[in-house]
Amino acid sequence: MLRVGVMVSGGGTNLQAILDAVDKGQISNAVIAVVISNNPGAYALERARNHGIDAVAMSPKSYETREAFNEAFLAKVDAYELDLIVLAGFLVTIPEAMTKKYQGRIINIHPSLIPSFCGVGYYGLKVHEAALARGVKVTGATVHYVDSGMDTGPIILQKAVEVREGDTPERLQRRVMEEAEWVILPKAINMIANAKVREVQE
Repeated sequence: MLRVGVMVSGGGTNLQAILDAVDKGQISNAVIAVVISNNPGAYALERARNHGIDAVAMSPKSYETREAFNEAFLAKVDAYELDLIVLAGFLVTIPEAMTKKYQGRIINIHPSLIPSFCGVGYYGLKVHEAALARGVKVTGATVHYVDSGMDTGPIILQKAVEVREGDTPERLQRRVMEEAEWVILPKAINMIANAKVREVQE
């Protein structure tokens, strides 16, 4: 049974998609062991509690230095003996020590077709604003492994989403979530849980 930790910063719609997929049997051989957020007020934590899942709030602001937070964060993650870490809208940079220790065991969902509109500064609505400004006709979402770079790890799954006439960043964001993110993130977890995707090794 794959022990999964989900890390979020906001409302947790991607987390909800994962929980729903587990409930429906679309994710098998996996259990969500913990949900961690840097935002104590994140509704994602409430979603976790409603499912009987440990909900942990850890903010860098609560520590004197970023190094102190990174150490405490890694120790908390280690305590749950996770097989897979899922970044589902987590707006905190993962410490280098964690990316090394959990090499091939951290995945992220990004709201574009990488390598477009990704990297430093591209998160949340900013991604969709950039896509509309560029005038692309197709965008989408990507699930990828996390490495030491920013959105540079090997791609697991992608799904395209049409950009429509009159789209606003908010409207496009919603369509990308509904048509792509909420589909491919649970699918990727299920693939990993059932050894249908190659593990990335150093």
